[in-house]
Amino acid sequence: MNSDFNRIPQSDPQFPPHLNLPTMYDLPSENPEESGFPDEFHFFQPLLLHYTFQPTNWNPHLVYNAVSMYLYYDVNNTLLYKRPDWFGVVGVERLYQGEDFRLSYVIWQEKVNPSIVIELLSPGTEEEDLGDTEQEENKPPTKWKVYEEILRVPYYVVFNRYTDEIKPYTLVGDHYEAMNFTSDRRLLMQELGLSLGVWQGAFYSIDRLWLRWFTLEGELILFPEEELAKAKQEAEKAKAELELAKAKQKAAEAEQEAAEAKIRMEKLIEQLRQLGINPE
Repeated sequence: MNSDFNRIPQSDPQFPPHLNLPTMYDLPSENPEESGFPDEFHFFQPLLLHYTFQPTNWNPHLVYNAVSMYLYYDVNNTLLYKRPDWFGVVGVERLYQGEDFRLSYVIWQEKVNPSIVIELLSPGTEEEDLGDTEQEENKPPTKWKVYEEILRVPYYVVFNRYTDEIKPYTLVGDHYEAMNFTSDRRLLMQELGLSLGVWQGAFYSIDRLWLRWFTLEGELILFPEEELAKAKQEAEKAKAELELAKAKQKAAEAEQEAAEAKIRMEKLIEQLRQLGINPE
């Protein structure tokens, strides 16, 4: 690791002063054996979630989300981490300590746990994603245990792209319970001012069923390409309305000119009659 990026761990009053806490700069942020994405879907789907994660009741500068980033969660074993396919956090600055891109998300430095974790189900990780595996002796805890018991993430969602099935859970007390869908198959998350659901459409020219964010009322939160298309559509609409207004103005001016010409003609005819001249 580049020594230029090493920093002295910050002191934290909630831990004994002699405890040396590594920072984001001290911990590994990648492993050559697990780098990259299992397939293209694991790249595009989290990217769509990233673009549309815009909590309506939070300052955008205090909203963060990450794709396949190391999530360090145990201050007593600082090399333990999970790598969610996507997770979102509210209440932290977009940049690490307001000044740097994150290499990983270190709980004891950030002091804010994720608000939601989303795992994209793969055949090889299905049992662990759904909490069907038990922690082995002398092995790190499972994803489910970390999200439910250690980090107590309020929302945990598993999406199966092969069946387009969503399995959502919310923390109730000390355990996860299945969430209820709305009538249009969305998941309401009042704390975020958002809802999560599936959408049939094209993202990066790939038309399929995608998991994405909506407002609580069910309106789509647009990704950049959609925002650009909407802006162009609104500009074209404004241009058409302007042209129509100009055409109407010209028609109104022509009508007024015709009316004024008629009045002038009538006055002229009356003057001729007063002079004893029959205008006809």
